[in-house]
Amino acid sequence: MSDATATKTLVTLRLTVNNHPGVMSHVCGLFARRAYNLEGILVTPINGGSTCNVWLMINEDGRMNQVVSQVSKLHDILDVRVEETDENVFERLSACLEFAPVVAV
Repeated sequence: MSDATATKTLVTLRLTVNNHPGVMSHVCGLFARRAYNLEGILVTPINGGSTCNVWLMINEDGRMNQVVSQVSKLHDILDVRVEETDENVFERLSACLEFAPVVAV
């Protein structure tokens, strides 16, 4: 296998979505139906929690325009942006969360 074949090009889709139950199920279901693997997911609330930013780290394999088009058609998706990815961001976040105290609600 050549180095070019072995190298993954990771990109991040940043979605702004309405924040209510079922939104992530719809997004992840779309990816599952298209056999498109999610390498990382990060969700943060914005606007007092009525909406969220969702970062999806995925491999760019030539279907990015199709993926963006299909995600954009989902009802609760307000905005979709493709951004360059530093895959270490998700690893650093994971390392930080390993030491975060668990808070019971």
